[in-house]
Amino acid sequence: MSADSYFAGLSAALHAAEIHQPCLVLDLDRLNANIARIKSRLAPGLQVRIVDKSLPCLPLLAHIRKALATDLVMTFHLPVSAAVATEFPSADLLFGKPMPVGAARHALTKGALADPAGPGSRIVWLIDTDERLAAYHALAEELRIDLRFCFEVDVGLHRGGYRNPDALLLALKAQEKYPRLHCQGVMAYEAHIGHVPGLFGGPKAALGKARSLIRQFVACLAPHQRTILNIGGSSTALLYDSGIGANELSMGSAFVLPTDFDVPSLSGLKPAVHIATPILKVVDPQVPGFDDRSWILQKLGKFPRRGCFLYGGRWMAKPVHPPGLTPSQQFWHSTNQQFAGLPDDADVKPDDFAFLRPTQSEFVLQLFGPITVYSGERIVDTWPVLPPS
Repeated sequence: MSADSYFAGLSAALHAAEIHQPCLVLDLDRLNANIARIKSRLAPGLQVRIVDKSLPCLPLLAHIRKALATDLVMTFHLPVSAAVATEFPSADLLFGKPMPVGAARHALTKGALADPAGPGSRIVWLIDTDERLAAYHALAEELRIDLRFCFEVDVGLHRGGYRNPDALLLALKAQEKYPRLHCQGVMAYEAHIGHVPGLFGGPKAALGKARSLIRQFVACLAPHQRTILNIGGSSTALLYDSGIGANELSMGSAFVLPTDFDVPSLSGLKPAVHIATPILKVVDPQVPGFDDRSWILQKLGKFPRRGCFLYGGRWMAKPVHPPGLTPSQQFWHSTNQQFAGLPDDADVKPDDFAFLRPTQSEFVLQLFGPITVYSGERIVDTWPVLPPS
């Protein structure tokens, strides 16, 4: 199916559903195909831990969890963590970033995580420094509860965590004095791999370094501390084989494929989310302030001869339809009516839909209210999203 026919079908479905405002459309058929392809490429013995910040919608998380038969979730924001843990009673949640100890105290004494036998018991906290380890020990003693945690380890990203195995060994030794803290394993993230310049060895060298380091960190752990051996992200998870030394991979954005994840390791996947927004006006544009002299910039190829104004705008997204739809540097960006250039022969009119691909899925999926679900050439459902805060 060509891009033009795909978006024509999507437009027809939106009009038939009487949707006439900006919305986030999820193509359920493409999502299912992406899930199947990811499953087929996963190395044996490696489970997927689904990243909730990248898929902030409980029905969407439920759909992927069921398809992958996994109860593993990586979480990043305590209100979302509480919602996910409450919705999925069997889910095991690992934090993907360390929480301030005050935030952890508040969550464990008030709200959905306060019940010692409830969702809070399925949270695995993240420890990145000896100081945070001691602080969580003090919290556990204060609340008289046991806490599970993983150590964050640095395999090349340099965003924090234990930098080398010797430092981890010292932390493990210190943890022996903290009987209420229970180490479940390690968490490594390496989103840098695809961006390392060839001058410094390129992605291949970075991947090799990550492989070596995760094995060294895992070797520091006792057998009972190896429940969670986590590595990867959407752009890197499918690069690993069963010999990596980990037992699970984190993935989120790959399932819906925003533009930031157009990487070789995810070849074969298709974009499953688009922003759809009505075209309000189709114009022969003039640059504000230039007026009738706009032809000078047009002659220089700096400003289009045709253009349109969209319903809303300034999203973290890239235009993909109609063909040639292009943001202009000469017209200010607007969250109310975004201007975009069009080819001279563009066949568009007001009330047609324009489509943009989000650059990322986290946050962007939460901007439009319920997600519009598209399948079989029609709108079949709406899925509520989790609030951004």
